Amino acid sequence: MVLKSMKISTVMKCVQGSPCSLHLNIKGTLSLDENIRGLEICSFSLDTQQSQCTNIRFTRKKSKLLNGKKVQIQFNCIEVNVAQHIYVTMKTVPNYCEVKLSQEYYVEDCRNSDVGKYIPSCSAGKFDYNVDRARKIISVNVSSFLGDQDYYIRLCHKWFTCEDTGAFAVIKRKESFKSVSLKYSQLLPCLCIEGWLAIPDARRIQLCPFENDTKALWDNVVYNPATQTLAWEPACPVLVMVNLCRLMKSNDHCEDIQNSFKNSSEKQVKYSRVDTHPRLCMKFTTKQGSWVKCPFAHGEFPAWKMKAAAVAEQIQVFFTSQTKAQFSVLVCNRTQLASCESIGMHHSVSVGDSVSIALSQEMCGTTICIQGWRTDVDYSVPLQICDIHCGFRGQTYGDGNPAKVMTHRMKSVHSLH
Repeated sequence: MVLKSMKISTVMKCVQGSPCSLHLNIKGTLSLDENIRGLEICSFSLDTQQSQCTNIRFTRKKSKLLNGKKVQIQFNCIEVNVAQHIYVTMKTVPNYCEVKLSQEYYVEDCRNSDVGKYIPSCSAGKFDYNVDRARKIISVNVSSFLGDQDYYIRLCHKWFTCEDTGAFAVIKRKESFKSVSLKYSQLLPCLCIEGWLAIPDARRIQLCPFENDTKALWDNVVYNPATQTLAWEPACPVLVMVNLCRLMKSNDHCEDIQNSFKNSSEKQVKYSRVDTHPRLCMKFTTKQGSWVKCPFAHGEFPAWKMKAAAVAEQIQVFFTSQTKAQFSVLVCNRTQLASCESIGMHHSVSVGDSVSIALSQEMCGTTICIQGWRTDVDYSVPLQICDIHCGFRGQTYGDGNPAKVMTHRMKSVHSLH
């Protein structure tokens, strides 16, 4: 019961004209005995495997004078580093029966407000950078950091944490030239430059200068023919509304497809059983605007066409496709450019077959259209043949301007792609 207690804390020593430093403040309480000549206090760093010891001595006269009394001991001259893991022991001199107190202690890291503000090793530095877009290189110059430590710099993609991109460099403490070059693959809004001193739990600074480079985000649209799945995986966290749309031939506007809206709360936006028509596109909408990507526009995937021919008092509608498909057809009244209200019954038709629609006088006019779409998929673009005119027979026509085709009695076939 000689040693009563030991308490450890961190104190900061700041001398004008010199940088501040951290020290262990060790307090102990013991019941003094005339045979005890002092205390030995040791600290052992579990990070560096180095130890420091000090002895506090009592004179024989003082020991006799304070015999049986409680004595407070304080020592704060053991210097430590930021975020150091320390093992502290306190024992009597001489040491009787292994009388000893021991305790583990973690020195505060740079997240502590005082440590982060006054200890030089917590200064994370400052960045200047230059981008060579042709060579895809970011040159980074670092300043205002502790010169006797190595310094790490990397490129990372910032999600919840900054995920490594592989571009990493070290500025050695002895190097006078504090600049490095880092290669990147793509300028993205979440691409950041991160730097920190080579000490445990060092403060890190991040610079994300490409937050407006959102164009590249919409490139990663992938279609899997085996599963008929269209997917987009964002390369960065982004608040975006995603939907499918139909690209209009007349004005390049992409009309939204109902029930296809999804947000980017997940890391992947996916649509199953998708039609591979060139006019089926994916639209991305953020606060900055909208972007449209049409993954089937280059003819790499099979597309279908709808054609119609005026025969006797009927219009015969048929479809061509490289793959087996099912379609639905109806006559509608086009109230707007992309809106068509049904004025007749639905007709089902397969590739290679045709359906005949009776041509009444009411169906002749500039707002009447024949609309067709695939029914064997979940997402298909509806295509229209419009401007149905009565009085012309034997003509075959498709998407584009059928009225002009029939008026001039041209025999060419106009198909919808």
